[in-house]
Amino acid sequence: MASKQSRFLIDTYFAAFNAGDSQKMESLVAEDLVHDVNQGERRVGKDKFWSFNVHMSRCYKERLSEIVLLVTEDGTRAAAEFIVNGTYIDTDNGLPEAHGQTYKLPAGSFFEIRDGHIARITTYYNLQNWIDQVKDGTGEQVAEEA
Repeated sequence: MASKQSRFLIDTYFAAFNAGDSQKMESLVAEDLVHDVNQGERRVGKDKFWSFNVHMSRCYKERLSEIVLLVTEDGTRAAAEFIVNGTYIDTDNGLPEAHGQTYKLPAGSFFEIRDGHIARITTYYNLQNWIDQVKDGTGEQVAEEA
């Protein structure tokens, strides 16, 4: 039963993400949420998660597809693999200039679930792949040279 509840929680989180509903996303996380994004700093607390979402909404318009979700039997951990389909709408600090470039980026997230809330989110993606896509404006995954 815990596994089903956790699956519903994470499915709801991703649906809120795709709807651009930051308030709903924030309602699903613990007050002491630990949020790690690769190439970035650790953010602890719901308030920092809110700030991150405000920043991301300013710079990016994203929708996740091809979501594959795995949840442990006891419901305390989950992992998801997905494709980020995005548009780079406002230049982010230290990154290439934004002018509406699109991108498709494979990514994954790991979750810890506690007391019916998401207590940790750790997300990984290939930042160089994203930079290559927005620099050349193709919006396609850049293949590695052999």
